[in-house]
Amino acid sequence: MTVRPRTTADTHAEPAPLHLADLHASLTDPALGSMNFLNEIAQRFPDAISFAPGRPYEGFFETTLVHEYLDRYERHLREELALDEEAVRRTFYQYGRTKGIVHELIARHLAVDEDIVADPEALVVTVGCQEAMFLVLRALCADPRDVLLAVSPTYVGITGAARLVDMPVLEVRAGPNGIDCDHLEEVVRGARARGLRPRACYLIPDFSNPSGVSIDVPTRHALLNLAERLDLLLLEDNPYGYFTADGEPLPTLKSLDTRGRVVYLGSFAKTGLPGARVGYVLADQRVTAADGTTGLLADELSKLKSMLTVNTSPIAQAVIAGKLLTHDCALREANAREIALYRDNLGRLLAGLAHHFPQDGGSGVTWNVPHGGFFAVVTVPFPADDALLEVSAREYGVLWTPMRHFGTGPGSEYRLRLSFSLVTGERIDEGLRRLAALVRSRTATA
Repeated sequence: MTVRPRTTADTHAEPAPLHLADLHASLTDPALGSMNFLNEIAQRFPDAISFAPGRPYEGFFETTLVHEYLDRYERHLREELALDEEAVRRTFYQYGRTKGIVHELIARHLAVDEDIVADPEALVVTVGCQEAMFLVLRALCADPRDVLLAVSPTYVGITGAARLVDMPVLEVRAGPNGIDCDHLEEVVRGARARGLRPRACYLIPDFSNPSGVSIDVPTRHALLNLAERLDLLLLEDNPYGYFTADGEPLPTLKSLDTRGRVVYLGSFAKTGLPGARVGYVLADQRVTAADGTTGLLADELSKLKSMLTVNTSPIAQAVIAGKLLTHDCALREANAREIALYRDNLGRLLAGLAHHFPQDGGSGVTWNVPHGGFFAVVTVPFPADDALLEVSAREYGVLWTPMRHFGTGPGSEYRLRLSFSLVTGERIDEGLRRLAALVRSRTATA
């Protein structure tokens, strides 16, 4: 057989052309471009002080802990579960169970830290919380009339996931107590009157992303009662609940839920190890089949996961399991340093804002006062859009996030989000000084 040598024409042939209009419509949705745009800005201006990413503080990361956690989980398999050598190797090396291999430890952790009684079989361990969101929305979106509700402003990841499954998102006002229950009912009833099917309401009750606002306890009870009356699921996302800056943490909706209305979305990105990309969903709702048999919603989600990511990395799960075991499944105590740091950062940020923009100074700048979490929102007297962010990064060396990436509520174009989790101490002070210089330049030319 004669083999024809490759020519220049072979190696430089143009790939087949594609048209964006022929691809999924979500690819033209601004929500899907938000993450890439913000990451690209940060990469182009690496020396800028960044209040943009909602990432955990990196100063406590220790690579040796990864090995220690793996060793701890291996001892757990050998000594506490009595697995033989072959079974231990298989646990680490093979694909593993679709619903996850550390579900029992997560259930123990939820009982210890959140007072949530969880059936381990109702848990699906996911590739980050983002996959958990996608699985739930994919399962709930069964009809073109199905819609998701979300408290606005909301995390861009949920709007992006909804767009991927072709599920429209209806905005619900946050209100002074974290969610306006009257408006939620109004939106649900209005949607049903138009022939739509509201399936669930997504919310972050504790120090929400992006606003930093929390839902108070009376409103949590009212919300659960309303969800029962409206026959609506609540998707509770809780990445920031541990990081309270004052007082005791509030009870999760799931811990208060006695009627199976809450699907609980969890993550170890902020409390465990972000690089592991391990999240989970607690979906203990009963699902009835056509033949009358019933099972768990978690089992249905695992079917979807088996066709999406097959399983979550056993190595990544083992690292998280090792941290859980090391701390007797009490991650709230394990995050004591982080809780203290974020509390101090928040205090420093708020004090700095008050210094640069005193109430009687006429700057027109205001801000909210979160009681924990990672974020605060600043309102300025000019549009805080992507174009201004570019100027801020290039000319003033400071990054932040335009609130227009999180919703379309009134005044969102004049607001920006400051994340205080990754930047600390004097960097917060200097970043605010740079932000104040940007504000002065804009107000002077207005």
